Amino acid sequence: MAFILEVPANLLLRQHSLVSFSISRRSSPHNYTCVSRKQSNFTHFSISATLNSPSIQSHMDHAHAVALPIMVNSCMGKMGQAVVEAGISAGLHIIPASFGIEKDAGKTVKVGGKDIQVHGPSDRETVLASVLEEYRNLIVVDFTVPNAVNDNAELYCKAGVPFVMGTTGGDRDRLYKTVEDAGIYAVISPQMGKQVVAFLAAMEIMAGQFPGAFSGYTLEVLESHQATKLDISGTAKAVISCFQKLGVSFDLDHIQLIRDPKQQIETLGVPEEHINGHAFHTYRLKSPDGTVSFEFQHNVCGRSIYAEGAIDAALFLSKKIQSKADKKIYDMIDVLREGSMR
Repeated sequence: MAFILEVPANLLLRQHSLVSFSISRRSSPHNYTCVSRKQSNFTHFSISATLNSPSIQSHMDHAHAVALPIMVNSCMGKMGQAVVEAGISAGLHIIPASFGIEKDAGKTVKVGGKDIQVHGPSDRETVLASVLEEYRNLIVVDFTVPNAVNDNAELYCKAGVPFVMGTTGGDRDRLYKTVEDAGIYAVISPQMGKQVVAFLAAMEIMAGQFPGAFSGYTLEVLESHQATKLDISGTAKAVISCFQKLGVSFDLDHIQLIRDPKQQIETLGVPEEHINGHAFHTYRLKSPDGTVSFEFQHNVCGRSIYAEGAIDAALFLSKKIQSKADKKIYDMIDVLREGSMR
């Protein structure tokens, strides 16, 4: 690392004399060389250093993370706004531009004290190209709507922009093929909440090690979200897939989607203040003769758990890009396994 330090000459020089000196420390893990020369009213120091200390390297890595620019789509939604706030808390640079629907184009939304300009579908390609030109290490975090998943992913891939896809829905097979064909780095996960992902990982392990363990059992699934969530939870689909591997026969059409606020409060116990932002899931298993039952449940109020996970995913992806990792497509289990959690 090298840099120039300028200080008033009269702090180090007497009258018109020139003070020249050299400092070298070779015994420590940090090597310094310092040379001064007089120029006008300033003394210039050229200092080079070799930093071998793990703690210093850690700070340098953190400095990189702090400088990471992210573009959050869409900031008009509460989930996107939660991601912006989490990014600000993590010290990331939030790009003041975001994709939105056509009727929101031209609007400015203030999130975490930052003004973010919303751009409609017709401007996406031009805006992304402009942002990428200024921020070459850009990462996009996508929390838009299900019907925009594939179009947005194709745009990111065409522009060569790595991204974190937190939006559920869309054609997932097409999504993965698009990213794979483009060779773009991406984290794609139906669930960004780190602790919920850990639960999913445990389910995957159980399904892999004990296939058919629940053969003959019946399954009941209740899934409650805010009324604005239009699709079936990606998390519910993933958990059901594990139960199917464990021998349970279940059709996704039988999921009980609960979106009525009154029922959510009275039946499920969702706190009223979180009616517009929650995820309550219950999975009930019952043996063929009805004498044995199991219940798995995870209830989340608010959006911070997902927003923090999305930021961790972006930081994880940045490290993979820097290291030129061979693997390009990741999920949140990869993020957890690497310990990439703040």
